[in-house]
Amino acid sequence: MKHAYYYYTKEELLASPKLPIAVMEDNAAVFQAMAQEMAEEIKRKNALGERTVFICPVGPVGQYPYFVDIVNRERISLKNVWFLNMDEYLTDDKQWIDASEKLSFRGFMNRTVYSQIDPELVMPENQRVFPDPQNTGYLQELIEKLGGVDICFGGIGINGHVAFNEAQDELSPEEFRNLHTRVLKISRETRTANAIGDLNGAIDDMPVYCITIGMNEIYNARKIRLGCFRDWHRSVVRHAAYGDVSAHFPVTLLQEHPDVLLRITEFVAELP
Repeated sequence: MKHAYYYYTKEELLASPKLPIAVMEDNAAVFQAMAQEMAEEIKRKNALGERTVFICPVGPVGQYPYFVDIVNRERISLKNVWFLNMDEYLTDDKQWIDASEKLSFRGFMNRTVYSQIDPELVMPENQRVFPDPQNTGYLQELIEKLGGVDICFGGIGINGHVAFNEAQDELSPEEFRNLHTRVLKISRETRTANAIGDLNGAIDDMPVYCITIGMNEIYNARKIRLGCFRDWHRSVVRHAAYGDVSAHFPVTLLQEHPDVLLRITEFVAELP
């Protein structure tokens, strides 16, 4: 086989991965662990009188109901918390899609997270940030102003992308790691995978463009926490853990990060 690691058993996968892997019972366990880490970091920073800065995905999203529940139940103040969302779909003229649209990440966060948190606890609107195609440098400037990102949460795409940092084979790992927030065209494989998950396969209705936080902003987070749980994640995590560092499969760049953790389910760890 061209890529032997795609066919590693669970034992082979966990033998000597190039980035730490935690195997958890099921999807709920992965999402609960993500939510709990979010809450614990906020409580820790609140106790120190310091702000908390997260880079947050809309995919995976299963952690958010658990997070909302913990915040409301434990009365955790988010007033000094910043959520920097990874990305958003764009129209053909490269503007944000309307927040009312089914695919909008802004709409999702409003419906599922911010509106579900007690108004006495939720962060101000200016601390709920999305990358803006009209001002692509803003996120980088904001992160510097805030003193860096505490934790970047996310998943891994079918071609190894983190956020919408699509593979660019022509770039060296160093060049790819230096990419900042930008507008780009979404690859057909990403549009296909997302159409299956979000639009019942209606690929022609998937946006062609997006804006994404850069690999530079992600890599420079103090911690990176990724969650994988889908059937096709079986090969993705094996590539992430054993593939060469390259812009061809961007998540491999995170092998060199000092504090990264990949949480996966038993389903993903095992091969059929």
